[in-house]
Amino acid sequence: MKLTPGIAVWALLVMLFSARSGSAQTVSAPRHTFTRSAHLMGSHFTFTVVAENDSAGQQALRAGLGEVKRIDRLMSFWDSTSEVVRINRAAGVQPVAVSAETFDLITRTLNLSRLSGGAFDITFASADKLYKFDRHAHPALPDSAAVRASVRRIGWQKIQMDAAKHTVFLPEKGMRINLAGILQGYGLRRAKQVIDKMDIKGGLMNGSGDIYCWGRQADGSLWRVAIGDPDHPNSMAAWVDVTDMAVVTAGNYEQYFTVDKQVYGHIINPHTGYPSIGLRSVTILCSDVELADGLDEVVFVKGPTAGLAFINSLKGIDCTLITDDNRTLASRGMTLNYYHGATPAARP
Repeated sequence: MKLTPGIAVWALLVMLFSARSGSAQTVSAPRHTFTRSAHLMGSHFTFTVVAENDSAGQQALRAGLGEVKRIDRLMSFWDSTSEVVRINRAAGVQPVAVSAETFDLITRTLNLSRLSGGAFDITFASADKLYKFDRHAHPALPDSAAVRASVRRIGWQKIQMDAAKHTVFLPEKGMRINLAGILQGYGLRRAKQVIDKMDIKGGLMNGSGDIYCWGRQADGSLWRVAIGDPDHPNSMAAWVDVTDMAVVTAGNYEQYFTVDKQVYGHIINPHTGYPSIGLRSVTILCSDVELADGLDEVVFVKGPTAGLAFINSLKGIDCTLITDDNRTLASRGMTLNYYHGATPAARP
């Protein structure tokens, strides 16, 4: 799960700046920046495009946001008419025929589950609801037997896919899938593909902490994405100047509870049934925004040491982490620019 609209403003503090690093590109005509926002997938989306005129810019923004809305209706966990809801309702009863688009996305999530050793698992929705992430101190964690029982229906390996018939089958009653861990990233990827057909040369799309940017700003400069400190909502510790890149962040500082001063965030470890601990936020840099959206959850579940090692084993992907004890860690290839007084990330 990604950052809520309130969190996307401060703790990741993803902001758009005019970045003068990088040489300006020559353009054939003056370009201007156009922005539009919408509430989609339960989150706040803001799209910015660079276009030659208002008509072209607004048309691209409407088309991009409209594509995210279409995907939300098709694959939402909450929309009673979505294909995901139809799959869940038929769990333990019969396979459900779905569109090629939904089938292919579920297939890719299973590949990520395989790659991550099950740290990413769309069947997490099958777990019993044991926790209340109300930001309050709780006397204890649930009984260990109840926690073990809560994950009995979880297991990405159980999902049965029939490529010839485009059917998906959950073999146990009570099993459910939820694509929330990757759907915003997929929505941004599809929105970019739609906008690409409209001769838009640059843009930045922000889906509540999932960011993808391409091309250049109107003045020819790169896009600047700032990374902030969860403890200081209006401060910026570092930034990256990027293009053709996703910068995706997940955090646990909005939905959590504490037991004996230990913070337990809302991202559940599908292997144990307990909330993942060890990290406050994870930021992934990757050219594929859909993949980046899933990887931040993988790192959260694996924890700081195993999560960082996992990212270091992948080509073309980097990350920076903030741990529960406020250490900032970074993958081997991560390059950050630091504001005055900020502590550079360690590379264990």
